[in-house]
Amino acid sequence: MGVSVRVIPCLDVSHGRVVKGVNFDNLKDAGDPVELAARYSAMGADEITFLDVSASVENRGTMLDVVRQSAREVFVPLTVGGGVRSVDDVRLLLDAGCDKVGINTAALARPELLTEVASEFGNQVITLSVDARRASGMPSGFEVTTHGGRRSAGVDAIEWAIRSAELGAGEILLNSMDADGTTDGFDIELIDKVRCEVSVPLIASGGAGRAEHFVEAVRAGADAVLAASVFHFGTLTVGEVKTALAEAGIEVRL
Repeated sequence: MGVSVRVIPCLDVSHGRVVKGVNFDNLKDAGDPVELAARYSAMGADEITFLDVSASVENRGTMLDVVRQSAREVFVPLTVGGGVRSVDDVRLLLDAGCDKVGINTAALARPELLTEVASEFGNQVITLSVDARRASGMPSGFEVTTHGGRRSAGVDAIEWAIRSAELGAGEILLNSMDADGTTDGFDIELIDKVRCEVSVPLIASGGAGRAEHFVEAVRAGADAVLAASVFHFGTLTVGEVKTALAEAGIEVRL
């Protein structure tokens, strides 16, 4: 028996509320994060991911409260990302009740942070978030972006995925900024290129619109599939996605 593919609802949290838009713009209120997390846990989600999209010093306290409350209500692993810049930030989030911490911009600025966190807590707590978009000037055809996909980091996305795994990232959350929020499907080429180069678990993100999109992502090499809008606004349920995966012969936890 192999490892089950994980289905992960993602909650983008801003100032204590879940929000969602297209390509990180025109954000709409999608509900209370603790209530949504509990609902998804009851629906059979394998994990819950929180992304603090307004992360800053003043908002960190809000996010810690959300994590503490969710940890009391939810009985699946919690991952929290956004504004994580140090070993101390990771410690605060783990102490609040999360199981894994998403790291993005801070690792680009100082890659050794990944090794420091892995040395302190183990690489299983690190989810390296890669916001990638197509770029003809990069060797792989994809570049890493920051600031919600609006700024180029000047780094090849596949090369960064390889290096981050070597430095200590336990898994990679691969988000296609071109597809994010469009519901047109995951970027299969991007998933395939990263899968060919790294062995750590790969979470596909960005673009889910129909149940078959999740099947396509797993067939391209994803170990987990993550989505937001289709779950928040009732287009699909976690159960419907798992049924589609199972019917395609993919192992899931039902």
